[in-house]
Amino acid sequence: MFDNSKRQLNFAVIGGGHGGQGIAAYLAHLGYKVNLYNRTITKVEKIQKQGFIEMEGCISGRGYINIVTNSIEHAINGADIIMVAVPASAHKYIAGLIAPHVASGQYIVLNPGRTGGALEFKNIIQNINPGKDVCMVEAQTLLFACRVIEEGKVAILSRKNEVKVAALPAVRTKEFIGIINHIIPEFVETNSVLDTSFNNIGAILHPIPTILNCGRIESTKGDFLYYIDGITPTVAKIIEEVDYERMQVADALGAEVVSLREWLGYTYDAYGDTLCEALSNVKGYWGIKAPASLDTRYIFEDVPQSLVPIADMGQYLEIETPTINSIIQIASVIHGEDYYKSGRKVVDMGLLGLSLDEIKSYVISGEVYATGGVVA
Repeated sequence: MFDNSKRQLNFAVIGGGHGGQGIAAYLAHLGYKVNLYNRTITKVEKIQKQGFIEMEGCISGRGYINIVTNSIEHAINGADIIMVAVPASAHKYIAGLIAPHVASGQYIVLNPGRTGGALEFKNIIQNINPGKDVCMVEAQTLLFACRVIEEGKVAILSRKNEVKVAALPAVRTKEFIGIINHIIPEFVETNSVLDTSFNNIGAILHPIPTILNCGRIESTKGDFLYYIDGITPTVAKIIEEVDYERMQVADALGAEVVSLREWLGYTYDAYGDTLCEALSNVKGYWGIKAPASLDTRYIFEDVPQSLVPIADMGQYLEIETPTINSIIQIASVIHGEDYYKSGRKVVDMGLLGLSLDEIKSYVISGEVYATGGVVA
């Protein structure tokens, strides 16, 4: 466990996209030592040469980066906290890269984990490098709404009031919050990764408006305000049905979740009599255009890594999710890929064969307790 009374925290940020550049710039701007990893070094070459990332928007300034590298080993060496900010579709790949080099005492934070991300990530590390005292942490969502303007320059469009986080196991959440609180006070404790995973609002707000606006996206190349123009009353009706199914599965797991409209309220102070009205009151959403094409992470990330695990957990617990299943099927037709087959499922999270009580025990304590004691 890190002793923050002795020295300053060191960070590794994994991913040089929108979220990665935003997090790296912010932490470095605060004066922390930050190593930035990206798989393709040419995509962060400018940052490597100039040595900094510039922020504009609701946060402005420069963050000077210690190392920019495509070596995961060099990036995480000496880091106390590893901030993973890659699409959830890359979690499995990144976990496999990190596992041989991770050190006991490090914290790995998924920003965000989507649905079941921390469970899958830890399962991979345990299989490759068992015995390491690594603490997984899952954030419900990304701290910032941000967009890369050009390489080495990122716009911070808005900053969330609160981001729920949980460690895996949850008995270590307070420990992590105690370390990170003076840096990211928006990180607040929740019960377990079941809360962060099933409060995955990206599962609701990303794939559904994209799929239901597929014609408009293709004809305009995404030239409309995604959250404002793209979510009409009828689209909102389907979103809220998916939201209801998500909460049904979460409730069976004992997870504490909020509805999409409640989340908009406490995250952005955005309220309204309807979902459309609440979304229009999120200032940061007025700057976000729709995807330029249907080849977007809103489908290829959020369907297999967000909706599929909700549906698969629902099936595992014998809870029907017909609207979510329909969205998965349509997404599979659009991209010509069986997303249910390739998506994150209960087996990938290391939970297959566990009873409901055993799942709850595992996420809290890291152990599986059944009648007669510890079984795994």
